Amino acid sequence: DATKRATVEGKGVLNNRISEFIFTRLNEVGVPTHFIRSLNMREQLIREVEIIPCEVVVRNVAAGSLSKRLGIEEGTMLPRSIIEFYYKNDELHDPMVSEEHITAFGWATPQEIDDMMALALRINDFLTGLFLGIGIRLVDFKVEFGRLYEGDMVRVVLADEISPDCCRLWDTRTNDKLDKDRFRRDMGGLVEAYQEVARRLGVLVENEPKRRGPTLVK
Repeated sequence: DATKRATVEGKGVLNNRISEFIFTRLNEVGVPTHFIRSLNMREQLIREVEIIPCEVVVRNVAAGSLSKRLGIEEGTMLPRSIIEFYYKNDELHDPMVSEEHITAFGWATPQEIDDMMALALRINDFLTGLFLGIGIRLVDFKVEFGRLYEGDMVRVVLADEISPDCCRLWDTRTNDKLDKDRFRRDMGGLVEAYQEVARRLGVLVENEPKRRGPTLVK
């Protein structure tokens, strides 16, 4: 949740570039998203969707709140990927909710929950392989989904972004954190970590200016 905020120079451009790359690849492998194309360093052209007010978290390795809640040592491999739902509300700090809460309060239908879970696992499989290929372990990640209306039809598609802001990414060799935990835990080197992710993905030109205008950490 957005309990800690700051302005971090250059992070927005890196997030946009990384998310653009990932969404393009997901589109190519048949995962439905709202992304159409990048417009510039900070903006994207997307399809209009109705955001489902639930954040979906997929966990592969124990870390963060899961370790605290269940007393599992951070870095422990989970027996299988675990999906969690959180109610999207900054004032309430995005509380964890069950499928019963989601359907009872009308945030999503049972079919939409099934669709979100199926898509989240497909995305997890794709991202796990993508990052492993560049020496990064996908510990966990958060995604959001929306309803895309096409005439009389409506379907659930991936929305928002996928970047180091919403993923836990650890170097497979050193376990160095290459994600927003560097900010949350006052570790320093946030932009440099994001640059390293972008460099390994091949979306950071080595001789380009590495710092640009400010963006808000959400």
